[in-house]
Amino acid sequence: MGTTWPGQGKGVIAVRVGVPRTLSYFSFYPLWKALFEGVGAEVVVSPPSNKELMDAGVRETVNDACVPIKLYHGHVEALKDKVDILFLPRLVSLDGKVTLCPKFLGLPDMVRYSIAGLPELIDLRLDLKKGRHELYRFLYRVGRRFTGNRARIAAAIRAARYNIQRYRKLLLQGLTPEEAFSLLENGHAANRREKGAGIKLAVLGYPYALYDDYVSVRLLEKLRLQGVDVVTPDMVAEPALRRMGKSLPKNLFWYYSNRVVWACLYYLRDYSVDGIIHVTAFGCGPDAMTNKLIELEAKHSRQVPFMTVTIDEHTGEAGVETRVEAFVDLLKRKKGLL
Repeated sequence: MGTTWPGQGKGVIAVRVGVPRTLSYFSFYPLWKALFEGVGAEVVVSPPSNKELMDAGVRETVNDACVPIKLYHGHVEALKDKVDILFLPRLVSLDGKVTLCPKFLGLPDMVRYSIAGLPELIDLRLDLKKGRHELYRFLYRVGRRFTGNRARIAAAIRAARYNIQRYRKLLLQGLTPEEAFSLLENGHAANRREKGAGIKLAVLGYPYALYDDYVSVRLLEKLRLQGVDVVTPDMVAEPALRRMGKSLPKNLFWYYSNRVVWACLYYLRDYSVDGIIHVTAFGCGPDAMTNKLIELEAKHSRQVPFMTVTIDEHTGEAGVETRVEAFVDLLKRKKGLL
């Protein structure tokens, strides 16, 4: 039995659990939040990414880490003195077939040995290669860290699964994670914009690169302001993604990389996108292969215009904005919209 924390009874302050606002946050936050609240904990999320968090992460982590990993350390640094527990799960396999990149697998250890003064960590391992019920077992083990009440843990797991299902349906409807979070919490989507007309772009990349406005230098927002319809990998249904995976002679070894490649194939084959932008982090090994694959697919499939946006801790917003505006203008000229 795990440690039982206070916060279950009236008048007792709930234990505060810190969740970094990056990496798996954009894929699983509704799941984590509902689970922790269901077992009586208070969820504390780090601030939106900014230069101060990036600078803190650069100071704390190893030099050859990619931008998302450096930023993750900055988010942990921002949380460590504000919470009782940090939730840093060791994510190994999320589909039961392939793994995440090595830095994901070793992330709890990287944080533990890089940042001093950490509170207790929950770094339980999630590996769906262990079977179809492994997610439930993982969530149950997390719940046992807060309460020994089995019925309460089971109810929290049901609520968490329902919440993540609602979240994924909202993404399929074209909402970004922040818009979906707002809808789940408040009943309305913040900053929701109507779709534009004329140009449709597939913006591909890992969730923590696409949806973090600091990392992506607000790329999705800039495109929408230009009247571009934007679609992402999270807006493709799971069965369609898996069909694309089966069409390849061999898939990659990494979960998020495969989803980017499959989404590229899907958008190329439905003939609806006018161009593809791939957002990639400098220093990311898996992304180097992913970028080349989707570039070749775009070229050989039907000559779809393709652009890579590479980001690192020194990426300037103005430079990206100029390149993207030029790319969109070329597409508009090609379609006779200018």
